[in-house]
Amino acid sequence: MIPRHWQMNVSFKLDKTLKELSKDQESSLEEIYNYYYPRLYDFSRSFLKLEQGIDDILQEVFIRIWQNRRKIKDPESFNSYIFIITRNLLLNELRSRLNHKSLKEEIRRLSIAKEYEGYEQAQYRDLKNRVEELIEELPQRQKEIFVLSRNEGLSHKEIAGRLQITTKTVEYHISLSIKFLKSRLSVLQ
Repeated sequence: MIPRHWQMNVSFKLDKTLKELSKDQESSLEEIYNYYYPRLYDFSRSFLKLEQGIDDILQEVFIRIWQNRRKIKDPESFNSYIFIITRNLLLNELRSRLNHKSLKEEIRRLSIAKEYEGYEQAQYRDLKNRVEELIEELPQRQKEIFVLSRNEGLSHKEIAGRLQITTKTVEYHISLSIKFLKSRLSVLQ
């Protein structure tokens, strides 16, 4: 446990540093960086379980601190604030990594016992081909929205923005697409 008097000194120093930061003093960002970087790096490494990409994420954290420097006033909540920014960027990175097709394939490959791998691959290939055929049968707009959602990994909001439609319309089309696919695939079973 950190002694209380030391915590107060850190708070006081952070208070002063945040005031300087709000006055556009770049040296104050450097002080924050020097203090928080090792902690954020360890936190990120334990979160991602890999070191690859952590420096880029932490660079983005400090860019956001600088961009929001005039809004940051409370040294009491700053510690939570910087870790929340880091956590959110780490979650985005994890989502991105999980959406990456080669990573998905690697996870799938590692999770299948060797003796079933050939059978599973053939079954997977057949199902994938059937789903692709069924997607081609969807009405054009429905197909476009479904592909943007499932193949490109865009959120409903991103699709709505790209196609200049409401998110409710996106949800509606995806729902219809899923119902269609489920009904047509259940016939195969």
